[in-house]
Amino acid sequence: MGRGALWAEGLLGEDGPVIDDSDATREALTRIREIDRTGPSLHAVLALNPAAEADADRLEAERAAGRVRGPLHGVPILVKDNIDMAGLATTAGSLAMAGNVAVADAPLVTRLRAAGTVIVGKANMSEWANFRAVGSTSGWSALGGLCRNPHALDRSAGGSSSGSGVAVAAGMVPLAIGTETDGSITCPSAFNGVVGIKPTVGLVPGQGIIPVAHSQDTFGPMATSVRDAAVLLDVLADAGGAYASACVPDGLRGARIGLPRHGMWGNSPRADAVAEEAVRLLAAGGATIVDPADLKSIDELGESDAEMIVLHTEFKVDVEEYLAGCAGDVPRTLAEVVRFNEDHAAEELRHFGQDRFERALETGGYDDPAYQRAVRDCRRLGRDEGIDAALRAHDLDALVMPTYPPAWKIDLINGDHLMPGCSRLAAIAGYPIVTLPCGEADGLPIGLAFVGTARSEPVLIRLAHALERALDFSLKPTFRPPETG
Repeated sequence: MGRGALWAEGLLGEDGPVIDDSDATREALTRIREIDRTGPSLHAVLALNPAAEADADRLEAERAAGRVRGPLHGVPILVKDNIDMAGLATTAGSLAMAGNVAVADAPLVTRLRAAGTVIVGKANMSEWANFRAVGSTSGWSALGGLCRNPHALDRSAGGSSSGSGVAVAAGMVPLAIGTETDGSITCPSAFNGVVGIKPTVGLVPGQGIIPVAHSQDTFGPMATSVRDAAVLLDVLADAGGAYASACVPDGLRGARIGLPRHGMWGNSPRADAVAEEAVRLLAAGGATIVDPADLKSIDELGESDAEMIVLHTEFKVDVEEYLAGCAGDVPRTLAEVVRFNEDHAAEELRHFGQDRFERALETGGYDDPAYQRAVRDCRRLGRDEGIDAALRAHDLDALVMPTYPPAWKIDLINGDHLMPGCSRLAAIAGYPIVTLPCGEADGLPIGLAFVGTARSEPVLIRLAHALERALDFSLKPTFRPPETG
């Protein structure tokens, strides 16, 4: 059995780590060459780390000398290409950022290295974290090309952590790092059939990462099992968490879980059917299901433009702060990025425009009353009249819903065929989500999302891990070719 097949069953099982030598990194690099650059050509990896094999050999020597840094010692991992890693370019998939060679690691990367992981490269992503334009295509970037779903090559990989999700699902690496502003870990996790944890905003340090908006940006693990993701979150998060220890055998007993039916269910009959089976397992495991546990703010949220006002305003300020600190030959302002794209339209604007960038240029900064009002509205809709209100009203530990409908077909002409998912309310609240695969529809993975209040990751992980054990579900990629006719 190849290492990738073992990873598909989880890296850290009851018998301990699968990886105990530097061959794991070489096998990861071989797998990338076989299915990412050739074969189905998934385009999940944007750049390889030339020092990866040397790093793996050094860590193997440490192990031989009796020094093991922890459960992730020697584990190959990918980081999304909006995260600084010294010596490699941080591009967000954009030609404008091709010269942005990082001079220092992001704190997140420093923690990965200290834990003994081997960073084999940078994952492709939806360019500029899917924030350049309305009508963009998830998984596409000018530098990385079109990232494809390993379950069906004509289906979206989701975004914006597209390559991270695809690489884990396809067995290139057992772990990857994604980032999320609204849906960018949860969507590709669901579409590709992997576990994703979108942490509470502020739980994982965000310095050295190309931003979208500080109010919502967060950074988290993608993995083949809840336990693996939790172990990685222990490495990434600020001190005080105990995430892997939340993976206990009887984690559903006594839990109270609510189903926010209105607006969060009913968006896909196929996803709902799979999720209903998972809910039955939650109840069978000892959880009390409160049905419905609806969200007071959901209808107003559907009509509100508060989130986009916040994102447009913060993007201009936050991205220009990042650009000002870059050492390479890159644009220094958002206006310069827009001009670069116009000057390189054949490469950059071939599939969609940059209207979100242009809208961000028109914003008035943090002193703008419209921005300040939008921030308050997001907090009210997401927290006070949203997630927290539902949890309090029914004395709940978490809310549960389908993560997203099945992956839509790739459409480079019209862009993503967007459908409602689990992410928006937690995005504007800054609250965590844990998603795990719980079934399939026509060979496409379906995810179930656990949503909670701030810093409730241990609770969500406990529930998700218990459900994962009860499900015993696995869906291997088939690289199904595009449909014809």
